[in-house]
Amino acid sequence: MRKNIWFKQIITQLILVIIGLYVVLPIWGIARLAFDGSLLSRATEFRLLPKVFAIDSFFKVLDKPYQSVDFLILIRNSMIVSIGAAAIALILGASLAYAFARFRFPGQKPALFILLLSALLPPVAFMTPLYILLSILQIRTTLLGLTIVYATFALPFCIWNMRVGFQSVSKELEEAAFLDGANNFLSFWYVSLPLAMPLIAVAGLIAFLMGYSEFAIGWLFVSKADTVTLAMSIYAMVQSGNAQPWSMLGSLLIIMSIPVIVIFLILQKTLLERMMFASPSD
Repeated sequence: MRKNIWFKQIITQLILVIIGLYVVLPIWGIARLAFDGSLLSRATEFRLLPKVFAIDSFFKVLDKPYQSVDFLILIRNSMIVSIGAAAIALILGASLAYAFARFRFPGQKPALFILLLSALLPPVAFMTPLYILLSILQIRTTLLGLTIVYATFALPFCIWNMRVGFQSVSKELEEAAFLDGANNFLSFWYVSLPLAMPLIAVAGLIAFLMGYSEFAIGWLFVSKADTVTLAMSIYAMVQSGNAQPWSMLGSLLIIMSIPVIVIFLILQKTLLERMMFASPSD
């Protein structure tokens, strides 16, 4: 019996090590590229450590990583698009999610199914209708148009995620608020919304990441270098092949990950505490 327990423990640890290596090795490879000053184009051999340690690529990236566009313009565009998409998805999605969680109305189940179906469809399925719609509105090549595109991709997921959050809030709390004279909006704003905040924050973070990291479809809605985002510039550097040393690519990837890491570290403690210990009595 003890041998079986030890055998299972060893197998479990080996599986965890393999999973850990699968996650860590790509990150280590990016860091190795970023600090390797010997690269003149693509990396042609596998190395665990940089051949020539250098940080020059970080300074080059912080100047003009994409053609003649400044880094500050790229990070500004990425933040405008990703934060704007997350804000639109949360504002519109919260009201819809609350309605689906608390009210009963004709067509509720078909509407939920359509939302789920749209969340499962590949984003490329929305390219043609969004292209036509934004062209009619004459905002296709603007940052506003790109923000609407990414918000469209994130909205179905946000609605389903936040719906679960509102369903987890006890109805008795809202009924108590009604007895105190609150209406539907006040009970939503002061009771359900704060208690569902952990899942709302998760939905907002994922919506932010969708807009921050997407690059393939965005090119359809961009016509000027001044509206390119960081993710698009990374894709352009990869497509350029040997035109630039890949140490710049690794440096840009590391710099691009910093805002995401900072946001996660800020939200991590709050999210974990609320998810593990929050209760309707809060």
